[in-house]
Amino acid sequence: MYTPDRLPSRSTPEPMPVQRHHTPRQVFRRVQESLSSRVSKLICAVFLGFLLLVGILTFVLWLSLRPHRPRFYVHEFFVPGLDQATALKNVEISFNVTVRNPNQNIGIFYDSMNGSVYYNDQQIGTKPLLFPFYQEPKNTTVVADVITVSSQRGTELMGDLAAGKVVFRLQITSTIRFKISTWDSKHHQAHASCDISVGRDGTILPISKDKRCPVYFT
Repeated sequence: MYTPDRLPSRSTPEPMPVQRHHTPRQVFRRVQESLSSRVSKLICAVFLGFLLLVGILTFVLWLSLRPHRPRFYVHEFFVPGLDQATALKNVEISFNVTVRNPNQNIGIFYDSMNGSVYYNDQQIGTKPLLFPFYQEPKNTTVVADVITVSSQRGTELMGDLAAGKVVFRLQITSTIRFKISTWDSKHHQAHASCDISVGRDGTILPISKDKRCPVYFT
């Protein structure tokens, strides 16, 4: 019913949503972009996996081919006439040392080896040891020899004897090369420094027997 106080209202119909139709070319482009993205991700994953595998193989190879230093052990050391007045005067010190190659697949060339005896940091005797030789992997070589020593430090020696022991140092210096398959390394100077305690009778004490000597390179 019409009322003069109110104006007639007109309802506006809501617009219908516009439906977009993709052309075949647009659909093809979207599919192509999706495939390109997936292929790129796959290539990146394969490349990263390859780098990880190469890194692991390189680390394992480095561990297996990394040379380990030879190991020196003192088994016998004898100083005759240590408790006599003429001690350490033209005395022949005898010793027995073993040299171990701990490497699994690496040999060691010993081009030279010298032994020196020290008392209170003073060299009292030295001589060449062994001829040049090659040591197979996981092999042990015996170094048994005699070094003639002479020292004028009788007062210090008597004081050490009164205390019950005398400490000497046997220094074995070797020029070595590592052999890995058909490749030889450069020369290294290996120094085995063995502190050895002997009793009043000149024999090695249990604290030094079969002791492993520190080894350093120069």
